[in-house]
Amino acid sequence: MKNYLKLVNFEFNRCVKLYFSLIGLTIVSQLIAVFVESRNYINQMNEAVYQNKIPKAQFLSETGEMSMFWVANSSWFLLPIIISVTAVLFYSFYIWYVEWMGKNTFIYRLLMLPTTRITVFWSKLTTIALMIFGLVSIQLILLLVESQLLKLLVSSDIRLDLSLQQISEATYYLSLFIPQSFLSFIVYYGTGFVFLFLGFTTILFERSFRFKGIIMGIGFSIVLFLVFLSPIIVDTVLGSNWFYPVELLIAEVIAGLLVIALSSWMSHYLLNKKITV
Repeated sequence: MKNYLKLVNFEFNRCVKLYFSLIGLTIVSQLIAVFVESRNYINQMNEAVYQNKIPKAQFLSETGEMSMFWVANSSWFLLPIIISVTAVLFYSFYIWYVEWMGKNTFIYRLLMLPTTRITVFWSKLTTIALMIFGLVSIQLILLLVESQLLKLLVSSDIRLDLSLQQISEATYYLSLFIPQSFLSFIVYYGTGFVFLFLGFTTILFERSFRFKGIIMGIGFSIVLFLVFLSPIIVDTVLGSNWFYPVELLIAEVIAGLLVIALSSWMSHYLLNKKITV
């Protein structure tokens, strides 16, 4: 456990600059979104009411009150989310290949540490998980801050206050990263971590067998992903609603745990038997 925590600390320190850059970008860009969208709304209302002589009540009826919905669907708000997702996906691959870069490849030292090699696998996986959940937590806090800022910028008579749940439903991206129920959380994040496990295993196949390993890794991942989807495939073949929703969910969870177990076992095998130092 001590060696595992040391490796997690090492991995996280290596990505800390990227991590805090993503957090900083998200905070600055989304706060700008609040200012820009609130100002645009007020200007639009003033133009309609004072220049076009449209009654204020009619404008509000046709356009709707200013709310976080406007902010959450602006490019200033969505862009850092897309950048963060892309960066984490890229780093999920980079976290392995950085070990082989340079003349004195660090992977050799890493695999010679007095600990089981699979610990390296788990430390990298944990680092990615910490990045994901950390960014989601920051986004939740930021939504609360942005809601309060909007209250300061826009008067209550033309503003619609939304709950955190309503805001998280405002865009497709937010609804994915901030699920509305525990079951949705299991489905979304469970599927994401299944892909992460399969991605790590595919990388280890490539590192073990080079070009041939890419084919082997992709084939292995496709087979396991079909195993993961097997409850849905069976339900579709037998007929819609053959399983109750709860039964289908339980079957998917079991299939996901099986896929993760097989992926972990294969990664353990490749690290111990195929990747040499």
